[in-house]
Amino acid sequence: MSSLEQLHLEIVECTRCPRLRRYCNKVADVKRKSFEHQEYWRRPVPGFGDPKARLWIVGLAPAAHGGNRTGRVFTGDFSGNFLYAALHRSGFASQPDSTWRDDGMTLFDCYISASCRCAPPDNKPTPIELKRCSRFLIGEWNLLERRRVILALGKIAWDQTTCLIDSFGVEKIRTSFGHGAQIDFLQLGLSLVGSYHVSPRNTFTGRLTPTMFDDVLTRCRDIIST
Repeated sequence: MSSLEQLHLEIVECTRCPRLRRYCNKVADVKRKSFEHQEYWRRPVPGFGDPKARLWIVGLAPAAHGGNRTGRVFTGDFSGNFLYAALHRSGFASQPDSTWRDDGMTLFDCYISASCRCAPPDNKPTPIELKRCSRFLIGEWNLLERRRVILALGKIAWDQTTCLIDSFGVEKIRTSFGHGAQIDFLQLGLSLVGSYHVSPRNTFTGRLTPTMFDDVLTRCRDIIST
């Protein structure tokens, strides 16, 4: 078993946030009518992708009826539909959609995880819940040794990622989150890029369009190719 697989098991078995564990189980017990015959995952959701990835995408948290149901991050919900379609267009994913954790999806040079590993009520993890989960980001940081670009989806992912980088003693980050924001850490050989989150709140309203997200992925591709 690889160290990354061991980290995945540690994530799945985590029970450090009682509020999140209660919520994930409640959602899995009640279920959405369209998924009433499916068995929900209901546990913390580990990262997914290529262990040798140079592109590391960090989101917010699993969706209550997405990752909390399917057991894989950004899988089985509208956010995932948007994300994986874009990753497929840019050559990072083997197929344009992802419906279940065993659907054959493969990521190339890309790894995806989240700031919070359990689905939170109203998509709002508390600061203490994010702090508890930060150790898993640190674990991924240590294991994704070829990371070259971190793509933060949304402000929470941006803030969690910048806190992680700050902990390594580099110069304090002062750049604010925004779509297309970028910070280059030459001493780490790393770039941090920001994007609006791929949630329906942004994609259904036109705040984030496929073209806008394709442009961000193109920039990430250009960075890791240099």
